[in-house]
Amino acid sequence: MSARRALHYVFKVGDRAKTAAFYRDVLGMRILRHEEFEEGCKATCNGPYDGKWSKTMVGFGPEDDHFVMELTYNYGVGEYRLGNDFQGLTLQSSQAVSNARRLGWPLSEAGEGLYLAEAPGGYRFYLLDKEQPSKDPVQKVCLAVSDLQRSTHYWSSLLGMQVYEKNEDKNTVLLGFGQNQCKLELKHIGGAVDHGTAFGRIAFSCPKEQLPDIEALMKKEGQKILTPLVSLDTPGKATVQVVILADPDDHEICFVGDEAFRELSMVDPNGESLLDKAMAADKSDEWFAKHNKQKAVA
Repeated sequence: MSARRALHYVFKVGDRAKTAAFYRDVLGMRILRHEEFEEGCKATCNGPYDGKWSKTMVGFGPEDDHFVMELTYNYGVGEYRLGNDFQGLTLQSSQAVSNARRLGWPLSEAGEGLYLAEAPGGYRFYLLDKEQPSKDPVQKVCLAVSDLQRSTHYWSSLLGMQVYEKNEDKNTVLLGFGQNQCKLELKHIGGAVDHGTAFGRIAFSCPKEQLPDIEALMKKEGQKILTPLVSLDTPGKATVQVVILADPDDHEICFVGDEAFRELSMVDPNGESLLDKAMAADKSDEWFAKHNKQKAVA
């Protein structure tokens, strides 16, 4: 499955300005592209919401060879309930640790040379205090599972990931589609996985011709398909085909056709200014304050 690659993780954000500051100023990522939508996504990219929303891609480099973050912002929703499904993302950057200290962003020790920083919304980022590598600094995404053996079988035998490491002391398994890609770590938590309303989605690409095969295999194995193979249009950009799955603990998984996605995911040099412009034009906080109301808590 070497043709498959890890792309991004989707986070729902309630405070776009504070979130942008964390990724840009603390972690040192850059805005790769920003898009505004008037209605919900056919593949529920923005969650179960049908109103206006935006998508901002942030990362240390292009999605062709970096694992990045997709920040989805639903206008009118100010907060999401965090579950225990997303256990954290680990990246290597002493600069991010330095940035956090300089800006007064809370850091707590999580191990030798390892620090925990929380993004707005409570999402956990583990920062390795080592020089940022020239390749992608993002090392792994950790997701909670209730049955490690069952989940390992799903991700390795059905989705084709290679098992790189098993740690019985930590109850974790490390998997991936390639040695030089961001890995997926599954962590047994000894109980049910709670997705809250902040639940995310992890995305991978594969050759377009594999998408029907993935869908057929999941049907054959009796696994969950949230969105059957569908084409998604982005005005002025490439049309991509996706299929959305759910693993045994209901973690959402997107597989997208690689060829069109490479065109869609090209870095937009105007991404930074488009996000800043959208944030400046978003008067929703002022409107809610003026009318003595609060944004919805999802």
